[in-house]
Amino acid sequence: MARSIIIDTDPGQDDAIALLMALVSPELNVLGVTTVAGNVPQPQVTENALAVLELVGSNVPVFRGCARPILRELYTAEYVHGPTGIDGADLPEPSGSEADQHGVDFIIETCRDRDDVSIVALGPLTNLGVALAKEPMLAQHVQEVLWMGGAVFEGGNTTPAAEFNAYVDPHAAHIVLSSGIPLTMFPLDVTHQALVLPEHLERIRAIGSSAAEAVAGMLAYYERWDVEKYGFPGAPLHDPCPIAFLLDPDLFVGKHVSAAIEVCSEQSAGALLADWWGVSGSVPNVTIMHTVAAPGFFDLVIETLSRPE
Repeated sequence: MARSIIIDTDPGQDDAIALLMALVSPELNVLGVTTVAGNVPQPQVTENALAVLELVGSNVPVFRGCARPILRELYTAEYVHGPTGIDGADLPEPSGSEADQHGVDFIIETCRDRDDVSIVALGPLTNLGVALAKEPMLAQHVQEVLWMGGAVFEGGNTTPAAEFNAYVDPHAAHIVLSSGIPLTMFPLDVTHQALVLPEHLERIRAIGSSAAEAVAGMLAYYERWDVEKYGFPGAPLHDPCPIAFLLDPDLFVGKHVSAAIEVCSEQSAGALLADWWGVSGSVPNVTIMHTVAAPGFFDLVIETLSRPE
């Protein structure tokens, strides 16, 4: 049976690729897409999600979520993703529009009515944090959260201590990590192993579909930041990692540990405090992925993008 998921996202080129992978995978039943301000503000992230769905002719509903973090001012990443968030590709104008319901309420109602829903969170955790604050019993119904966020040993990519998604809304991340919902995290430690190399771009371009052409264009733009700033040979595919895990978990290796998000210190806000070696004796609450088989990961990404639109 297909696994039922809600994708909570802030597209973003890598978010867009993750969305495309999920939408064309029969193994996944995408119940809805909720958008959250992050890589770029609302309503741009919602327009981007609608454009990605239009690219593959999907009628999955899109729900506009929160426009700012719970307590902090919004911090965005146009310096990485460009003014639109998905620079590098000319996506089609959406023929549909967002649903009337707010993304937070969609998460609450959908998960409250059934116990088989996993939430794939590809941006700041604002929507889910607000949903849990509004309906604390929600934690008993969500099957699992898979979140691209945090950094254990890698260091932050937004501050010395914090990864972007955790930094944008650390208070929401704190709520989710404290909720008791089974949580699998994909921090920079694993996503920085999933680097798009020139041969991967060539294989994607060779697919020849409109979706693959859009992905190649987005990646060609997106990689410039990591190549210039970090000296990487290509851009890390952060957000496709949770989708790839759902499709083939054997590609990843993780560890079940106790972890929390720093919220008190502005200097280290959003830092992931992972008790990797169990020195505190605290009960583990998070499974943190630390290794990905990159060749198999990219074979899966490319095979998925090769599926009929």
